[in-house]
Amino acid sequence: MPGSGFFLRSRRVAALLVLGGLALATLTLLSPAAEEAEPRSATGLSTSAAESAQAQQLREQLPGADQSSALIVFSRPDQGVLTAADQAASREASAAVGVKVPVQLSEDRKVGLAVLPLPGGDDEQLSETVDKLRDDFKSLPDGLQASVTGPAAFTTDLTRVFDGADTRLILVTACVVALLLLLTYRSPGLVLIPLVVVALTEQVTTGLSEQLLSRLGIPGGGQVSGIVSVLVFGAATDYALLLIARYREVLRAEERPLEAMRIAVRRVAEPILASGGTVVCALALLLLASTETLQGIAIGCIIGIVLAIVSSLIVLPAALVLFGRGIFWPFVPRVGDPATEGKVWGRLGVLVARRPAIVLTVAGLLLAGMAAGTFGVRTGLAQNDQFRVEPEAVSGAKILAEAFPAGATEPITVIGPVGDADAMARTIRQIDGVAEVRPGDRNGQLAEYDVILSSEPGTEASISVVRNLRSQLDQVSDQVLVGGGPAESLDVQEADQRDRLLIMPLILLLVGAVLVAVLRSVLAPILLLLTVVVSFFASFGASWLVFDHLLNFPALDGSVILLSFLFLVALGVDYNIFLSTRAREEARTDGTRQGMATALRVTGGVITSAGLLLAAVFAVLGVLPLITLTQIGIIVCIGVLLDTLLVRTVVVPALAFLLGDRFWWPSRPQGHPTETDSTKGPEHERQAVQL
Repeated sequence: MPGSGFFLRSRRVAALLVLGGLALATLTLLSPAAEEAEPRSATGLSTSAAESAQAQQLREQLPGADQSSALIVFSRPDQGVLTAADQAASREASAAVGVKVPVQLSEDRKVGLAVLPLPGGDDEQLSETVDKLRDDFKSLPDGLQASVTGPAAFTTDLTRVFDGADTRLILVTACVVALLLLLTYRSPGLVLIPLVVVALTEQVTTGLSEQLLSRLGIPGGGQVSGIVSVLVFGAATDYALLLIARYREVLRAEERPLEAMRIAVRRVAEPILASGGTVVCALALLLLASTETLQGIAIGCIIGIVLAIVSSLIVLPAALVLFGRGIFWPFVPRVGDPATEGKVWGRLGVLVARRPAIVLTVAGLLLAGMAAGTFGVRTGLAQNDQFRVEPEAVSGAKILAEAFPAGATEPITVIGPVGDADAMARTIRQIDGVAEVRPGDRNGQLAEYDVILSSEPGTEASISVVRNLRSQLDQVSDQVLVGGGPAESLDVQEADQRDRLLIMPLILLLVGAVLVAVLRSVLAPILLLLTVVVSFFASFGASWLVFDHLLNFPALDGSVILLSFLFLVALGVDYNIFLSTRAREEARTDGTRQGMATALRVTGGVITSAGLLLAAVFAVLGVLPLITLTQIGIIVCIGVLLDTLLVRTVVVPALAFLLGDRFWWPSRPQGHPTETDSTKGPEHERQAVQL
């Protein structure tokens, strides 16, 4: 396969390749920052087909449609009754910021509520207004506190929690990668050079992604950049580990480092291109998703994986060649040195080969037990449950929900023909779960109502009310639309379900096709694909037990299932490809059983190192402030560990030992007679895996 081995004709060429990579990285980093695109709608969906998006479009025809509001919640830290002095101070402070409606007291007089209309503007302008409001309310008398909540405040806090988070994520990720590289190679050069190449790859990816997303009109944000950064760090380092392992192996037989690198690159180009191409194609399917966030993640990750492939096959080999064998100091490989890696994995291969059926049974029961944790999974995070650390918008909303209807922070919007206004109001008031109906704006054609629910926005109870509202109001007129925050949550939830039903089967078909093409087999890809699916369900079940019983997360975010499935299947196939391509290469001369044993011995170490590194890198997503990212990080971390330590190093070899050459059906390893030849008995098969 072509790679940088084709270009590495001399050390001078290697130096030029490194300088070219540095120049490209410098130009990208110095280019002006792209302006982030505005979301197409408040729903975050990529189309306007959803009813909540259509309601938003209709609402733009009404006066004051571009206005938002801030909810100012007054209370005492000791949850006591607001005194006369507290009430007077809250009225004075509200009037000072422009509140014209009197402060509303709860029935128990423990909470006061003031509603301040906010002028229209983009998210940045609203965030500045919310920040100023919060500063204005810091000078209240002792014993009285004010929390600013509502849609504008939630948007502000969602933006603010990512301030500095990207830098923190990169620093923690870089430290994790450096530590694992040091433990793997115990060489400072093999920590510094790969880490610099990987870090520059991530930075170039970030810059190019921001530019492209801006031009495509797709918003980015902290969720997109966080996932992209982690994936690039993990994938690029995995490819680097595979290259370095093969380079060290070749250096024991080849005197010239330049020629050794050319050989190493030719050997690793096929698995790297195949595994990277699989991930890219799987990510491309994510462009079919209904939400702009998932589309942004797909575009950013595709750019990152392509650059990771380029850096691992061109830039990194060139950089390593410049330092010769000395890059491995203090453990420099010499020609004729015996291989010191793989002893543990070689012994494991012998143990698995002796009792492959028993090993498969025990591993299958273990994975099935973990997968049983998927029963009882809850999906759909409420608005107040999105953050790991509670911001002011959430604390204010909780105080408000204890004294007023829980849905007061984000009302439902019902909009329809003005001639149906009375019928709309009557129908709304008859529906269970509706706490209050307030007339909104209207013009000569349209009438609007703000509907406050008794349940918290985003919960299953609020979503059930939205479904009921839509069903009943459709009988009034098919032109009556239900929008607002709870309705948007329902539309996004349904879109996530459609995406899973469409994209997840396509990912499996794609990965299966890649495996068939790479392994030139039918049975092996089917078996490998089954191991990936079983591994996903096992990691998903184990993760839910952690979320439910240890971390007390209320539910899974709707996008977590699809994203974790994509990453685990696509990245899990990487290790399948690394192991299986080497096994097929060895099987051409030694047969499938001995070939798999050799492949396990020589790749077990690098697969384990790569898997542990990738798992640790995804776990770093936990430093980011959203529960969604923490959930993705934990699921992928557990799944990669299962793939690395159980599926790829035990289950797949056991399948090959059990089936022999039939593992590659209908093809047969070239250059080696079938191991199922009738002249060969069990004793020969046992000898075939002795190392």
